[in-house]
Amino acid sequence: MEDKLVEHLDNVNKVVEKYLAGSDPTQISKELSMSRQTVVGYISEWRQMAADNAAIRARAKEALVGADTHYSKLISKAYEVIEEATTTANLSAKTQGIKLVMDLEKTRIEMLQKAGLLENKELAEEMIEIEERQQALIEILKDIASEYPDIRDEIMRRLSKVSKQKETIVIVNNDV
Repeated sequence: MEDKLVEHLDNVNKVVEKYLAGSDPTQISKELSMSRQTVVGYISEWRQMAADNAAIRARAKEALVGADTHYSKLISKAYEVIEEATTTANLSAKTQGIKLVMDLEKTRIEMLQKAGLLENKELAEEMIEIEERQQALIEILKDIASEYPDIRDEIMRRLSKVSKQKETIVIVNNDV
């Protein structure tokens, strides 16, 4: 029984290693001589295990941020190449630079989409939490502004600067 479990986990690791290297399930199934359905099952199982493990999620986040930063640097360098090619009127280098940027962006988006299967739920929860804290802070500042009219105008001005574009904060003068 234990041997089957070890073999199963070895197979999951082999599949996931190839998957994270950029291979799709069809390629993996051919390379490892497994059915595509088995490969998809292993990937799904791995995602579930990873999603349930906080340490793995944290490492995945770090790796994703690192990779995203790396892609940003590469894209920046590619734009430098495009700029240089424009300056020297080298149309072929400019075209290659543009293609390079497109390829890098495509690869980065694919990577983020794959990772998104793991991150979407967490990001949504984080965003909700941040928005709730922001709203609570705004309410606290509004309460303070109504209690202390001498600083109300300054608080409201500053809130207007950081508030959403669509949200309107009205300064009411009660000195009438």
